[in-house]
Amino acid sequence: MPKRVDHAQRRTEIAEALVRAAGQRGLHAVGMRDVAAEAGVSLRLVQYYFETKEKLLLFGLQHLAERFGERVAARVRAAGDGPGPRAVIEALLMAALPTDDESRTFHFLYTSYAVLAVTDEALAAQPFIADPDAAEETLTGLLEQAREANLTGPGIDAGREAAGLLAMSAGLGTSILVGQRSPESATAVLNHHLDRIFQADGEAR
Repeated sequence: MPKRVDHAQRRTEIAEALVRAAGQRGLHAVGMRDVAAEAGVSLRLVQYYFETKEKLLLFGLQHLAERFGERVAARVRAAGDGPGPRAVIEALLMAALPTDDESRTFHFLYTSYAVLAVTDEALAAQPFIADPDAAEETLTGLLEQAREANLTGPGIDAGREAAGLLAMSAGLGTSILVGQRSPESATAVLNHHLDRIFQADGEAR
């Protein structure tokens, strides 16, 4: 009886091979043959699951996004039972900072994909973020929740603060990647702005 193949698992293994290879050489320099070699499978098998490099990149980035979601969830759990809005916001923002190998790869590949999509029509035609406003909407909701509970300073604009925090996190992440700033310095900058938003006598840090 022939061995049953777990196609979902095989696709995941190939995606992880892409992440490893691209994390070392960059998305622009990695082809399907490189991914096949990294995964220890034939090029024909990679092409069977992913007809084009663009489809492989899209699936690989979606896989990376799932891992990022797991990373955020783990940080929220570590904050204890019933974490407040600030703790959840910190978990989301800090998880995106490239402070270890996994988060460095996440930030590097997401940034690389965005840059490639500017000039590559095939990538631009299949945006890898299904809901690009999801993170901003989540942060906005958390800040509104904090404002209603009198945990923030008076008169904050939740939507603008959310957009600013996400932009700041992305910029700080890039500054860490290029060696301009240390992870500790970036974390201090984010906490400085969270201290500005949240009242000192509100939610505990």
